Amino acid sequence: MGAQIHTATDSEAEVALTRNKLVLDQARAVGLLGSAKNTRLSGRVPSELIDAAKRRAHVASDTELLELALSRLALEDDFGARLVKRKGSIPSDIDLGI
Repeated sequence: MGAQIHTATDSEAEVALTRNKLVLDQARAVGLLGSAKNTRLSGRVPSELIDAAKRRAHVASDTELLELALSRLALEDDFGARLVKRKGSIPSDIDLGI
């Protein structure tokens, strides 16, 4: 059982690292990340929040966490908002085959 937990943890880390790389690559591709780090961001937040976010994202530094979190937010699609806007747009008499 210990090997299964270790494997699951390794797999989770591998997936997180791959997802992080894809997000950061996409942010670079659209010009959100580049070589110049020309803005400083600071704020006061609970250390538990930072620690939990770093563990979840599998990152070590505050800078990595901020870049990843801000990239995810900036690249987030608007699927949910578009879906909600469509509410009621399908006629009620349509046969959905369900």
